[in-house]
Amino acid sequence: MNVIWRTLLVIWQARRRVRRGENLEPTAVGRVRLTTLPTDLDILRHMNNGRYLSLFDLGRWDLLIRTGLFDAMKDRGWYAVVSSETVTFRKSLELWQRFDIESRFTGHDDKALFMEHRAVVDGEVYARVIVRARMLRRSGGTVPHDELFGALGRPDSLPGVDDWIHDWAGASALPPTKAPAPSLWD
Repeated sequence: MNVIWRTLLVIWQARRRVRRGENLEPTAVGRVRLTTLPTDLDILRHMNNGRYLSLFDLGRWDLLIRTGLFDAMKDRGWYAVVSSETVTFRKSLELWQRFDIESRFTGHDDKALFMEHRAVVDGEVYARVIVRARMLRRSGGTVPHDELFGALGRPDSLPGVDDWIHDWAGASALPPTKAPAPSLWD
């Protein structure tokens, strides 16, 4: 099953959960149950490393919709883009294996929001990704955090971002889009 069909299914399920009152607080952990399908596998017959990032997007959709952030973004003409992400693998997901995508907002810095996604089997973490995303306006420019939090309310219990994540975000950043970024190899 192509990821687009899974995405549409997750969006439909998240909307249905909201109608049933299963909303999430911004600091809550969202969970989506998935199965490793044949289209997720690589030549070694386990989940392809690139597929994890696509499937973690499903957790992000569920979290955005169930926290109400997606509707607030849509109403204001905002959208989020991933500016960087890092993934760590611990164990392989095998064909037909059931797993949960667990997702939560972990904090922010002066420019971006941070999220963590995990692939979990029976309570055990198989893979984890840290995502840094920027909030942009369809009309152009970025959405400042004071405006974002003003529209959504800043959660009091939003966990802090670990120092290593701040260091990673700074070390992995590319120049701004209007600055030169030549491809020079050492």
